[in-house]
Amino acid sequence: VQLQASGGGLVQPGDSLRLSCAASGFNLGEYAITWFRQAPGKKREGVSCISRGGGGTVHFADSVKGRFTISRDNAKRTGYLQMNSLKPEDTAVYFCAAKRLVFGYCYLNASYDYWGQGTQVTVSS
Repeated sequence: VQLQASGGGLVQPGDSLRLSCAASGFNLGEYAITWFRQAPGKKREGVSCISRGGGGTVHFADSVKGRFTISRDNAKRTGYLQMNSLKPEDTAVYFCAAKRLVFGYCYLNASYDYWGQGTQVTVSS
């Protein structure tokens, strides 16, 4: 059972990145997905989440609203975080996590069943 986050990198302010969260060993479609980030010296922050199944419920932290979108492809067992208009303050290690919830719910801060390793996102000119 594993979650694998990928897609991070070094970009300039205003650029875009898409992070992926791939699941193996379990059916990701039955789980809500949440993306977190943690910058050096700062608390972990819930960035965005998407509910299980069709992903009809999504939430975003105020700091990323209007710039980030979240989606999922259950056939590929993968979740995505599209990050646009990146800012230096978005620099952090990004993690994905999965939690088995009923349809229509997801949370930016909860206990999770599975965690992926982080992927570094650095936004710098």
